[in-house]
Amino acid sequence: MNTVPPVLSPPVLMPGLAELIDRVAERQRADFGHVASDLKADGSLITACDRWSDATLVEGLAGLFPGEGVLSEEGAKTVPRSQAYWVVDPLDGTTNFASGIPYWAISMARFEAGRPVLAVLDVPPLRQRIVAIRGQGAWRNGRPLSPPSHQIQAAECASLCSRSIGVLQKLPNQRFPGKIRLLGVASLNLVSVAMGQTVSALEATPKIWDLAAAWLVLSELDCPMRWLGRSPEAIAAGSDLSAADFPVLVADRPETLSRFMPWAEALNS
Repeated sequence: MNTVPPVLSPPVLMPGLAELIDRVAERQRADFGHVASDLKADGSLITACDRWSDATLVEGLAGLFPGEGVLSEEGAKTVPRSQAYWVVDPLDGTTNFASGIPYWAISMARFEAGRPVLAVLDVPPLRQRIVAIRGQGAWRNGRPLSPPSHQIQAAECASLCSRSIGVLQKLPNQRFPGKIRLLGVASLNLVSVAMGQTVSALEATPKIWDLAAAWLVLSELDCPMRWLGRSPEAIAAGSDLSAADFPVLVADRPETLSRFMPWAEALNS
């Protein structure tokens, strides 16, 4: 029976995995402000640092966890057939990174039976690392995180992605129930709810690598989630997810989810 990868004591990652992420984060900080970008076929940006980060993480995980496949944004996008596998976004927020905006993340999650059991979201420019372990909780830089429903969020900020902001025009006679923020990083848009930074987040076209790590962090901190189309739960091995979107609404508590649902439903109207 598979188990979560070895930890010394939650949330300390096994040294090899921590060192791998440290190496990639350090390279990204060094490259920031000194990179040129290219356009991918889908119109999104990519840099040499994206490619290096992806190759380094995939190779490193293969050495640390032999036999466990890897699905990554810049590499293979087919769900591995191994019993446990990894989903990786080596540099989430490439547009920010390439534009000189110091906010991006390394997103990694280990899956078993179609669901994430270990998640790491590293934010290199802030030197912050969020770790979640299924059934054990979530931490930021070693400090346990509390569910946002236990906190008071006076600002009532809500995160939208650039592709979901159009819902505001679909409900012109209704006041949007939050102060809008666009962070430009899908994984961090979502996890901002778990961190208590926002009360809700709406992502229109996230890929599995955008949401894999944030999904577990949100789950461990009791944040309700509503899949607005296809669910990423228990996707069959061998599935090609290169073009699959998983629109989702997340919130800090059930009543907030209900308050924002009209805008989530407007995505497909």
